[in-house]
Amino acid sequence: MEFDQLMARHKDAVYRQMVRMCGNPDDAEDVLVESLLSAYRALPQLQNEAAFQGWLAIIARRTCGRLKRHEALAPVLHLAELSEHGIEPVSGAPSPETLAIEAETKACLLSVIHGLPPLYREVYELRDVQEISASEVAQRLGITVAAVKSRLHRARALVRAGIDTGLRAN
Repeated sequence: MEFDQLMARHKDAVYRQMVRMCGNPDDAEDVLVESLLSAYRALPQLQNEAAFQGWLAIIARRTCGRLKRHEALAPVLHLAELSEHGIEPVSGAPSPETLAIEAETKACLLSVIHGLPPLYREVYELRDVQEISASEVAQRLGITVAAVKSRLHRARALVRAGIDTGLRAN
């Protein structure tokens, strides 16, 4: 049987496998074309025409694997290429300005929380900082769930106001 007939009979099944393996139709099509070319070149090695589909599928899987490895290395190769031209990538670490703002905000928040009246601070720390359920907070403090919700609402309002005031002052 000729290669054209074998290809026509089996290429669609292998293409469907490659769509699943490669993840998208464009890559699957590229893999199939490259695999068919490889299979054509190696056709004299095929001993049984009935095994053509499986043989082509193995070639295609290997080709897809190479494509995926190449795609995975592309960012590293791009960075290496940039380094050769004297361009160094920017660090993913936060800038000193960002770190300073975060530290200032954290200090302001802690100051506001510590400045809350004890009645509200307890509920705020248990609910919003330690993330304990309202029913458990109520049980710990010996109050009702409604009281927990009321105090938490007031505490949050005081925290928001305190942060606004504190950050404006800095």
